[in-house]
Amino acid sequence: MARYIGPKSKIARKFGEPIFGADKAFEKRNYPPGQHGNNRRRGKKSEYAIQLLEKQKAKYTYGILERQFRNIFEKASSSKGVTGEVLLQLCESRLDNVVYRLGIAPSRNAARQLVSHRHITVNGKVVNIPSYILQAGDAVGVREKSKSLQAISASLEASSSVYEWITWNNETYEGSFVTFPERAQIPENIKEQLIVELYSK
Repeated sequence: MARYIGPKSKIARKFGEPIFGADKAFEKRNYPPGQHGNNRRRGKKSEYAIQLLEKQKAKYTYGILERQFRNIFEKASSSKGVTGEVLLQLCESRLDNVVYRLGIAPSRNAARQLVSHRHITVNGKVVNIPSYILQAGDAVGVREKSKSLQAISASLEASSSVYEWITWNNETYEGSFVTFPERAQIPENIKEQLIVELYSK
């Protein structure tokens, strides 16, 4: 299962925002990485460089590698609707992302691990594919044997985020992917139009 396992703070500093969540190292040094840090003269970025940076930000944010991201883009471009918005909707409807949004895991990486270790069910059946795309109305829950896991209960207690397009029942440890989110409901700071322009070249 391919995923990025390199230094996260350095990547966050590259984009100038904590894309992997709260990060003390980023807060201390919120300037670009590199030997000269803030003092390095950076010329004006080309249009291609800006578009590429936006695509990389989206990939790192959702934990998707290049080939998979391109496949999602192709699926989005052949769908009805605005390509950039559909691209983000498909990223948001991935099982690992929804597990993270529901608060079952504190990060997308932790959510990916829970899914691949068979702790998560979709419509009552165990699904261990983090990239599994959910459909509107799908029920996402914690497997019966895994409900006692300390990591899951601690994450749910610490979670305070509420999203209009998903619901969660703390009694049954089950939630629902109600519908695909509108662009305004997706909190990620991603300029999806730049990604569309990059792939359209």
